[in-house]
Order: sequence, then C-alpha cells, then structure tokens
Amino acid sequence: MAFITINKQHFYHNLSQIALKTGSVEKIAIVLKDNAYGHGLELMGRMASEFGIKHAVVRKTAEAAQIKSLFETVLVLGDSIIKDDIYAFAINSLEDIKNAQEGAKVELKVDTGMHRNGIALDELDEALHLIKAKHLHLVGLMTHFRSADVLSSELFWQQKQFESVKQSVKEAGFSDVRVHSHNSAAILRMKHFNEDLVRVGIAAYGYNELPDTFDEVALRPVMSLHAKKISTRVLNSGERIGYAGDFSAVERMRVSTYDLGYGDGWCRGDAQKPYMTSEGLPVLGRVSMDFISLASDKAEIA
Repeated sequence: MAFITINKQHFYHNLSQIALKTGSVEKIAIVLKDNAYGHGLELMGRMASEFGIKHAVVRKTAEAAQIKSLFETVLVLGDSIIKDDIYAFAINSLEDIKNAQEGAKVELKVDTGMHRNGIALDELDEALHLIKAKHLHLVGLMTHFRSADVLSSELFWQQKQFESVKQSVKEAGFSDVRVHSHNSAAILRMKHFNEDLVRVGIAAYGYNELPDTFDEVALRPVMSLHAKKISTRVLNSGERIGYAGDFSAVERMRVSTYDLGYGDGWCRGDAQKPYMTSEGLPVLGRVSMDFISLASDKAEIA
C-alpha cells in the first residue's frame, strides 16, 4: 500500500528561509488549515511549535482545538466568533461582527483588491463602529494579496490601499493591533518586511510559486509519496495497457505497476495528458482503483 513520509529537516529548512526574510521566528504564523495542507495538523503543529513558532492559522474552531496548547495565538479564518483566551477570529463581513459573541478577540480582514472575502473599503468605518458597539477586542488587521506571485504593480497597489486602512483604524482609536498582509508569495518576493506577522502556508511545506524572474529562495518538499512496485513486464509495439487500453506502446518497452491509485486518493487524471513523476515518468493509460502503470527507465530490454 502506498504511504507518505514527512521530512522534519526540510520543514525546518523552509521555516528558516522564511525567518531570514522576517528577521525573527516569532513573526511567523504557520498556516495549518485543512489538515496542514494535507501534511497532518497535529504533527505539523507540534514540529512548528518545537521550532519556536508561537502563532498558528486554521480554518475552523475544531482544528484550533487540536493545536490550542501548542501556540500563544490561533487565528480562525472562518467560523462562528466566540470568546476565548487563545483564539482570534477573522471578520470577513459585517454580519460576522453582528453575530459575534461579545468580548471575543477578532482580526479585521479588509478587502484591498482580492475580492474574495473581507470588509469592503467603503464598509470600513461601519465595521469599526460595530466592533466598538459589540465590545469586541480588535487584536489584528489583515488583508490578502491577489498577485504577489505575478510580476506586476498590483501588489504595491494593494499595499497602498492597506496603508490607508491602517491609518483609518488608528484614527478610530484602536491600538495594540497586530498587522499582517504577507502570504507565502509576498514574503518570498519582498526584500524588506516591517509587519508584525507573516501568514506562511504553502511555502512552509516546500512550494515556491514565484516565477524565475524573482530572486530564488530554495525550498525543500516536506512530503514524499512512496509506492511499492508490484510487477514489471515488457510490452511490444501496439500492445495496450489497462481499462479501455488508453495507452498503446509505440515501441517495445518495459512497464511497471505500482500500488497507488484513486483508492488512495490519487486523482484519476487524464490519460491523454498524463501526470509526470519527479523522475520524468508518465502515468500510462487510466489510473485504476489500486494501481498506476509507469514506463521504466531506458535500460536495454532483452
């Protein structure tokens, strides 16, 4: 049966690269939402805590409960807002404020151009008024960049928008509010960092989504997928593989079957546009329940 491994040293390497950008491990908020991007919520939470990270980000309160003891603060991005010593909750709409439990810690998310969620700029004054009226404790101010991984001026346009938001919050009388706008792409791209936190998600797990036009930050994959070779055979030209025979050998070739399939969560994919492994081997034909077929290397076939 296929299995995965988690490389702790690679995880720590990636976090170290981010810390070089922020100037401090304590400014990293590790994003652990959705089972830590599939890597294991509690496992990655423990390792992040051991590394010295004090802040985490999750999607739901149920996730937060599993890692609450590991961090000083846990930001919940989308759930009912309740009062808690550790949790703070992202405000994504005016309705979130109206439905929040009085005295809860909240972080105001402002839409500076992503247009996915968050308070609109023309709703900001009303939102700040409602936060005061509801006796909520505003502990954070945040936004999300839509094009940090694109060579354009949009990132700087959003930063300018966010600067005006910060000024409005200050003028409204709020203080001791932590500020964070950088996601993985933004922190990897920027040469200077002057905010309180960075929300690091996909970069922590080893993926750098910036194109080659930006300075390289070498990250290492934290997760590896392994499958056992079940059988190997030689096909002659014209012989076909698997359901519907979607792959047809164009020459004599060696093919191996591995115990990995959609039964393990592997996508069935498109036989006409096959997935390529890190070794450059295409998945041949359809993925069946428990198995994939791969072309073996170019070793001479007897």
